[in-house]
Amino acid sequence: MTMETCLTNAKYCLKAKNSVASKKKRCDKKVKEIGKQDEHKYKNRWRNLEDMEQYLLYIGGGAGALALTGVAAASAYYLTNVPAPQRPLFPLDAQCIEEQEGPDLIRVSRFYKEAKEGKFISYVYPDAKTLYESFRRGSKVSNNGPCLGWRESYSKPYQWLNYNEALLRAKNFGSGLVTGGLAPGPNTILGIYSQNCPEWILTEQAAYCYSMVLVPLYDTLGPDACAFIIKQAEINTVVCEDDAKCNLMLEKSPRCLKKLIVIKEVRPATKQRAKNRGVEIIKFGDVEVMGAKTNHPEVPPKPSDLATICYTSGTTGNPKGVMLTHENIVAANSAVQMQFGDHKLRSSDIMISFLPLAHMLERCCENAMYCVGGAVGFFSGDVRRLSDDMKALKPTVTPAVPRLLNRIYDKVQSDINGSCIKKMLFNMAIGSKEKEVKRGIVRTNSFWDMLVFRKVQEGMGGKLRLMLVGSAPLSEHVLNFIRCALGCVVVEGYGQTECTAPITLTIQGDHVPGHVGPPVACCCVKLVDVPEMEYWSKNNQGEVCVKGTNVFQGYYKDAEKTEEVIDDQGWHHTGDVGMWQPNGTLKIIDRRKHIFKLSQGEYIVPEKIENIYIRSQYVSQVFVHGESLKSSIVAIVVPDVNVIKCWAHENGIPGTLSVLCNNSEVKQLIMDDMISWGKEAGLKSFEQVKDIYLHPDNFSIQNGLLTPTMKTKRPQIRAYFKPQLDDMCSRLT
Repeated sequence: MTMETCLTNAKYCLKAKNSVASKKKRCDKKVKEIGKQDEHKYKNRWRNLEDMEQYLLYIGGGAGALALTGVAAASAYYLTNVPAPQRPLFPLDAQCIEEQEGPDLIRVSRFYKEAKEGKFISYVYPDAKTLYESFRRGSKVSNNGPCLGWRESYSKPYQWLNYNEALLRAKNFGSGLVTGGLAPGPNTILGIYSQNCPEWILTEQAAYCYSMVLVPLYDTLGPDACAFIIKQAEINTVVCEDDAKCNLMLEKSPRCLKKLIVIKEVRPATKQRAKNRGVEIIKFGDVEVMGAKTNHPEVPPKPSDLATICYTSGTTGNPKGVMLTHENIVAANSAVQMQFGDHKLRSSDIMISFLPLAHMLERCCENAMYCVGGAVGFFSGDVRRLSDDMKALKPTVTPAVPRLLNRIYDKVQSDINGSCIKKMLFNMAIGSKEKEVKRGIVRTNSFWDMLVFRKVQEGMGGKLRLMLVGSAPLSEHVLNFIRCALGCVVVEGYGQTECTAPITLTIQGDHVPGHVGPPVACCCVKLVDVPEMEYWSKNNQGEVCVKGTNVFQGYYKDAEKTEEVIDDQGWHHTGDVGMWQPNGTLKIIDRRKHIFKLSQGEYIVPEKIENIYIRSQYVSQVFVHGESLKSSIVAIVVPDVNVIKCWAHENGIPGTLSVLCNNSEVKQLIMDDMISWGKEAGLKSFEQVKDIYLHPDNFSIQNGLLTPTMKTKRPQIRAYFKPQLDDMCSRLT
């Protein structure tokens, strides 16, 4: 839209005969009030076209209302471009089926009628019962379409491997592994330690060509955990991405590790270091060439065969190896496809891969794409430049996590905070789009999309139609914003690695935030009593328990921990506390673990208290701690740097955040606000902290205080702050 067009449209808006007289008068008056001089100042202030369009809307539309309500042309445009509302596939007030099994009330999916009889979906397509078959089905339905995409640099476009080429390379690589000494069959375990890339998927499919089991490793496990995994799983071959990862593997390599297959070049010094430890380094391409020459016959897996052992980092002790079969993964993917309804994945879709493939959320999303013949493009490696990759790839589908969406929301808020006009237009846009979303209208061609949300949409590639959010809770206001701003279907799910990712998922047409949807078709869900936390299933509250074709086979070589979470009837106890909503959806409200008892016999659920204190504007992160010999609790608090510095500046208190953390006034300010939030939320006196320690640095994955899924590592934080916690507790009664 040119500036001349904008001005012409603005004049037309003012002169429109069908405009309401009173609105026209107000608009004319507003133009006179602003005047030419201020208009000139405004043009100098706002340089880009988008801001000028916002200005013209403001002076030409009585704060935007005239342009929308008074102009017949705009009304006609709206009516001809608005899509039909999404229709729910069944009534939204009854989203699951209730079944009575003894004293327990069990909820099952409405998408699979056999679920009422205790049966759960294992597959959708008869020719895709394993991940080996799924990939081949994708090749057929896509007619050998694009499969794996990447680009060499940010200045270059994406290039693609087609399905048949990917299948051939995977088969050759698998054959090369067999030639190199790995025996076909589910007793052979292959490791992979790499960032998302085409070779990751080629390695996975190579393993499935010969019924091998894949074990992903990842950075935040650290050398000790990686060594533990390699030793426990008796892995002798690991596919490594680059020199840095090779050296981490070699740092504490167990004797069973004999071979590293490298995707990228490594330094001669690394090769020598490996040789000194009895480890051979081979190039990925050389294994492919060797496999093409020997051409070993494939040994396809059965649905009941193990596909992967996915180690969870956990918050305590050594990582646990979650054993998942081909049936587990295909069942989970099939159930999610059903839950997508009219928005299910299709061969024309393109997905961007940036969440770690070592975790089951990303792994399931990609395998579901390959089954329908879709294309997957890999990000270039830097999450900070993810938008550049998305603009080049233009994905239609993406998984996402709250951390990414919160960052988008915060950036938009930062952009509009400096301008009253921008903020006003943003609020008007959100209000208008939210009304549409509530009516089931999802689109990117509205007036507000073009004026306010275009930049956000283009930052995600401009073509998104479906987003799946998982891994952690997403706040309601951010979810509403994402649905309005991106103009695509956004579904939110809940799950665990032990359930192959999905347990519940929101459904088509339900745009009410604050829950994670009904059960998916591969499992049933029930809530069981948690007496120590006063959650009772009769009140539709309790620990979430899951049974179905997506539930794992147990922890690898750890029967004791398996028995702790899977009971005699086959129910997996998740450790999460949920609450059924009246419409049959699930809301996660608490965690059963990490409970401790105070000296007076009262139980403390620290995460519940932390979730209340984090509402304080002054608090960025908080860790609540208590001891059984004390009657009160204390906390480690990481202040919000921007809010605290602003407050300190206004009150004439100088210093860096480290200095401010040692200021008694700052400490009292934060503690008083935390206590106030606690009272408002109904915390009992013994649940309120009696002392806090302010720390300037965030808990993070890098300093070992958060897991890769951003959960608090409670024992590690307790150990890290032991002197401060001991000091505070010593002053308690």
